[in-house]
Amino acid sequence: MHTHRIIIVSILMTVVASVRCAAAGDVPRAEYPRPQFERTEWQCLNGQWTYQFDFGQSGVEQRLFESKGFKDEITVPFCPESPLSGVGRKDFIPAIWYHRTLDVPAAWQGRRLLLHFGGVDYRAQIYIDGRQVAEHYGGAASFTVDITRHVKPGKSSQLVVYVQDDVRSRMQPGGKQSRRLNSYECFYTRVTGIWSTVWMEPVAMSGLRRVRITPDLDQQQFLFQPDFYQTADGQRLEIIVRDGQRQVFRREVAAANSVVVPAHINKVKTWSPEQPFLYDVEFVVRDAQGEVIDRVASYAGMRKSEVRGGQFYLNNKPYYQRLVLDQGYYPDGQWTAPTDDQLRRDIELGLAAGFNGARLHQKVFEQRFFYWADRLGYLVWGESPSWEMDWTSPVAARNMITEWEECLERDYNVPSLVCWSPLNETWMPDRDQQRARLTNDLYWATRRLDPTRPVVTTSGGYHAGHTDIYAEHTYVQDPAALYEQLRMKDDGSVYTQFPEHSHQWQGECYMIDEFGGIRWLKQMQSQQEVAPADQFWGYGKDPQSLEEYYDRLERQVNVILSIPHIAGFCYTQLVDVELEKNGIYTYDREQKFDMGRIRRIFTKDREAAKEALSK
Repeated sequence: MHTHRIIIVSILMTVVASVRCAAAGDVPRAEYPRPQFERTEWQCLNGQWTYQFDFGQSGVEQRLFESKGFKDEITVPFCPESPLSGVGRKDFIPAIWYHRTLDVPAAWQGRRLLLHFGGVDYRAQIYIDGRQVAEHYGGAASFTVDITRHVKPGKSSQLVVYVQDDVRSRMQPGGKQSRRLNSYECFYTRVTGIWSTVWMEPVAMSGLRRVRITPDLDQQQFLFQPDFYQTADGQRLEIIVRDGQRQVFRREVAAANSVVVPAHINKVKTWSPEQPFLYDVEFVVRDAQGEVIDRVASYAGMRKSEVRGGQFYLNNKPYYQRLVLDQGYYPDGQWTAPTDDQLRRDIELGLAAGFNGARLHQKVFEQRFFYWADRLGYLVWGESPSWEMDWTSPVAARNMITEWEECLERDYNVPSLVCWSPLNETWMPDRDQQRARLTNDLYWATRRLDPTRPVVTTSGGYHAGHTDIYAEHTYVQDPAALYEQLRMKDDGSVYTQFPEHSHQWQGECYMIDEFGGIRWLKQMQSQQEVAPADQFWGYGKDPQSLEEYYDRLERQVNVILSIPHIAGFCYTQLVDVELEKNGIYTYDREQKFDMGRIRRIFTKDREAAKEALSK
């Protein structure tokens, strides 16, 4: 039934996406970028901008912030390293300047004018008409600039964005971006500058900044916590919750930042991968005279995510996570999907292969991806691009924590997001206990900002301090050796890759959130390979036939499924990425295998896996 639902939804959404694209003309990624907090009035700023590289980082001295246009053109929101940007420069870009004209509609007069950036890597300085109006650190976090005092509705202004990026400094999170000239092993093309949608919208001066939505399944209610840009006497907030066309909750309260509105739902419907039900939510702000000054469309899912007694629970029932590693890279866009349809398609590929979710690896995915995960029923883990930074540096730690908190706040409301994972494989030996300090700071910061989801503090590598899920990685290829490695030992201990650098497992929920990674090459359909085959990356000795591949994969999965204390897994990985050829699909999302057979392997019943292993 679930498969039929996916197909029907996909067809409908494809039609909608096609209509949007036709209406948007040549503007790339023109769909509304923030589906869980949507207003009708907005302006997409993607498309042709002008740019200038600043290799000497002397642009400020040259007063490039006063520019009215640079010589060369770039297509936003694609980074200059990507083919879709029209630039395609692969070498290091320490700094880049962008320019475009801002035309603010005259009808927006009297409202707060907001300029939104979905993602700019890494340090961004925003200028309007030669004056700096904002600065932001953090390549993964979205941010907003209030430009009300700096532009005039009905007139044009000059927008200049100056971006500095130095992944080799190790002072900033960089994810899988290569610190060498070219890609190598599991490190990929860099992402510099604007890489996600830029857009502008008008909002009432006393409009909503955000609304936190907390599902409380045990009390069968949502908790709504609004945050206004400013408040005014007599202002009211109306919250409406709908199940399809049926209104299931409505309440009007004073529009104040201290308000928390409980919304009890009779016979509440839960969200899960099997039944991803979503309630439609509307927020309406009225002034003292009763006039509507702000209206926002949203949605919410009643979902509870927690760990109990060493198991992961979804909606108060044990739930086995069968995840796939998704790195969110694209051959022509790097971190940026070429279309919204491709975001949806990646989730469909994961579902078709038998996974019920994905560990979103070393990248903060855009909000449109979460939208499709919510709609299609796909569990996801939110992860920081923590690699490439020095975990023992207090400066790097400050940069990461600030960025991570912004990402947590942005995606707090996402129903499909069930775990937070700030760190991946912190190999570096500690120095003055700074790595351990960062680990614990991240755990407690995450728990304070969001007590509703488990935290996988460090995925693999060196474990230090607190965590809700103890996650380990292994790429042992021989199934017999894998079983011996992962089985619980006679003394009650479990596999820890680096016990001398890690705190001991103390009965936390235990998952193998990276394994497999079996290399299998298939010629790309739409992109030429960029390296000899001996430079392609994968784990273990290559299978010599497809049958050997299927046999190794199935026996590895049998091992994971059959061990009782392992509460879930994540297979490496969904698609090939550049030189890394261990995906279930190719980099351009073509099939490599018999997907019916792949699906049967990853959806196998745990008892059946145990029985198969005993033969």
